[in-house]
Amino acid sequence: MTAVARTGGEDVELVINWGLGVDSTAYLVKMLEDPAAHGVDPARTMVLHELTGSEWPATRAHAAQYVLPLLREHRVRLVQVSRAGRALEIAVMDDSRQPERIVKRGPWALEDEYESNGTVPQQGGIRLCSLHAKGEVGDALVAEEIGDRPFRQVMGFNADEVGRSLRDEAASKNPLRQGVYPLIEWEWGREQCEAFLYDRFGVKWEKSYCTFCCFPVSMGAMDTHLERMRRHPDIAGRVLRLEYTSVSLNHKAKLFGRRSLLEQFDPGRAADRPVLAAFEEGIGPDGLVVPFPVSSAWSVRVTRGQQPWGRRSPAIHEKGLARNVPGKIGGQEQHGIRDLSRVAGAPHGDAVREVGHAFSGGRGRRRRLDPPWCHTVDADTVSTVLVRDAAGERCDSRLRRAVGRRAR
Repeated sequence: MTAVARTGGEDVELVINWGLGVDSTAYLVKMLEDPAAHGVDPARTMVLHELTGSEWPATRAHAAQYVLPLLREHRVRLVQVSRAGRALEIAVMDDSRQPERIVKRGPWALEDEYESNGTVPQQGGIRLCSLHAKGEVGDALVAEEIGDRPFRQVMGFNADEVGRSLRDEAASKNPLRQGVYPLIEWEWGREQCEAFLYDRFGVKWEKSYCTFCCFPVSMGAMDTHLERMRRHPDIAGRVLRLEYTSVSLNHKAKLFGRRSLLEQFDPGRAADRPVLAAFEEGIGPDGLVVPFPVSSAWSVRVTRGQQPWGRRSPAIHEKGLARNVPGKIGGQEQHGIRDLSRVAGAPHGDAVREVGHAFSGGRGRRRRLDPPWCHTVDADTVSTVLVRDAAGERCDSRLRRAVGRRAR
């Protein structure tokens, strides 16, 4: 999918990944002081900006104010590309040698993916967020632009990130691609990159990352992250809503592992009140997200062969998680709970209503049941948002099998 007219027409030999952050911006600005000295031909260079849709406003503003004029001066092509939807289709949002703006988002943003799935980024495992919003999108565009020609690709890893460059080389599946890591070659670490940009433009360049990123806590940057949120309560409110939906469906799915974002804000602190007010406005007075068509969200899970209080059950050996998020209950939330109870072979009153988080305001409760354990989320205490329908038959069949084994 192409959203704008394409520049194209040249044989691209060099691709520069620009994430708008400190490191890649430092390289780009330094290189543009004398492209030839760095082995760069602007006519055969493509700067690639992959849109996540959730970049901080100050980062976009600094990039537009200080870097775009340099790209225009040297007539370097900037392509801003986004995912076009859940499936891997790309949308080129801007393609120009005279770029005038940094595009905020495309038709499908990373936040849309998490919101529709009812989840938040996870700290464990590979960074699927970067893979979906950047890696796959960039690879698709490069394949479209360059085809079967060899090319170099500049990655803005600084001298403190040699490990990332090694992983990038190992992960590359394109034999025609040569990864280039100039900041490592220059021995420029994060401090050198920040100092260079400050000396050049007189501003402190802030770190680039998504507003709902789960890694500030592990990067030791939580205080800075929270201050950013206090400067943008509207953004903070949306991120809190995203976590609210996730925790409503799975009480363990907090943004920072065992810690939630909500816990970081104190209603007794004046600076935090606008953030909490934005959050409350986003979810509405009844705990329902009001700007969208209401879709009552409830989840179902079967234990992984382990009783909630620690003893293994010989009756059930189901593995994995089964979730049922019906697209519409239309105000009949209790019908969903009764349906679930019938599937499990339990009376209506024995369905477990699990919230397990401060969002519930103390209304939710957890109770211990005999197997199978049906965990539902009562819709009057839970967020409902753009959570896409999840097939419920998997839940139903698992519960029926479990009940059948137990009956025998």
